[in-house]
Amino acid sequence: MLDSPRPERMRAFSLATRLMMDFDRDPQLDQLCKRYRVFIDTHVLPLEARFLEQGFGAIAADIAAVRERAQAEGLFGPQLPESLGGMALGLTAIGEISAVLGRTPLGHYCMHLQAPDVSNMELLHRWGTPMQHHQWLEPLCKGEIRSCFSMTEPDHAGSNPVLMSTTAVRDGDDWLINGKKWFTSSADGAAFAIVMAVTDAAAPPHQRATFFLVPSDTPGFTVVRNLPVMGEAHAVGHAGWASHAEVTYEGVRIPDAYRIGEVGAGFAMAQERLGPGRIHHAMRWIGIAERSLELMVQRAATRALSATTMLGHKDTVQGWIADSFAELEAARLMVRKTAWTIERHGQKAAKTEVSAIKFFVANMLDRVLDRALQVHGALGMTDLLPIAFWYRHERAARIYDGPDEVHKGVVARLLLEAAGMPRGTR
Repeated sequence: MLDSPRPERMRAFSLATRLMMDFDRDPQLDQLCKRYRVFIDTHVLPLEARFLEQGFGAIAADIAAVRERAQAEGLFGPQLPESLGGMALGLTAIGEISAVLGRTPLGHYCMHLQAPDVSNMELLHRWGTPMQHHQWLEPLCKGEIRSCFSMTEPDHAGSNPVLMSTTAVRDGDDWLINGKKWFTSSADGAAFAIVMAVTDAAAPPHQRATFFLVPSDTPGFTVVRNLPVMGEAHAVGHAGWASHAEVTYEGVRIPDAYRIGEVGAGFAMAQERLGPGRIHHAMRWIGIAERSLELMVQRAATRALSATTMLGHKDTVQGWIADSFAELEAARLMVRKTAWTIERHGQKAAKTEVSAIKFFVANMLDRVLDRALQVHGALGMTDLLPIAFWYRHERAARIYDGPDEVHKGVVARLLLEAAGMPRGTR
């Protein structure tokens, strides 16, 4: 029989001891978010319809002009340090801005806060060499080039990232990389990839892999295709940043100078990205849900079912609107608290919350999008609004960066162990 939990361990679990959060708002941050909102409404939303109907390639020139305007107005790359042209904003501020930008599929890209570049910039800034900074990081931060992140493999479960077949073998002063990746986001037109490859298969599981920078013009690096997502397909060369590619590495030879960080440190470096990265994702999802709720309310308030009845008069629709509002606000507070905790106490202090927001906010988004589509009826199925686009692409929110089931297991185990339950075996 298991021993009873010790009282002091139970006290550690008590919700009364959880970190308290100050709800006062920063007036300067509120003002900055308003600037972003005005910019998005004025310069980005007008491009949304063409993007939804024709794809990213059709508006590439217009998007480039908007990005130049954002740079001129000092709104470009707010997450970057001032030395690299940014505002050096903290995680909480970036989260609030991310929610504003998430209102349109183009918002983050227009402000140079888009995945996977934002995480690649963080990785190179922290672990890159001076040569890597000069040759790759600086032009990436200026928006002169794009990058992609190559980790997921079609032959292995993404829920267990230590399972990987792509290898990097030392050959003198070089490395030879061989393998296949997919869902390498934004590979179409990227100047380089950051790829994770196994460098020592005999090492402990979390010390087997290493990050490498691979220029996209390296022989053996091939973007095979842009993966079709729920029927949406774009040929290579036409999707640009808004793509997920299948990539092969066939005898790719790169110098050791293109290795990022220490050999075997890939997983440890990836873990450092996860907490802030999930804040970025979750607040972007909140922005999407917020815009979807606004569209839902507008449709319900103006869609006539008869001479005297609007769609919004129906109890079911009112329930959907109320549930969406409450769930959205709950999710927003969860993410704000998590970002606040990370900024003040580090990622370890927010380990439970980081996993909780991943599945909670992703599921909230799933429900709000579904209700918004239903309220719009046939219109919701078309690409005349962004709802169907998000419905296709954001269903993956419950899969990437760890599926819901993995994160729920993490949260439950952390709470149970805090209550005194010993670790078990699987």
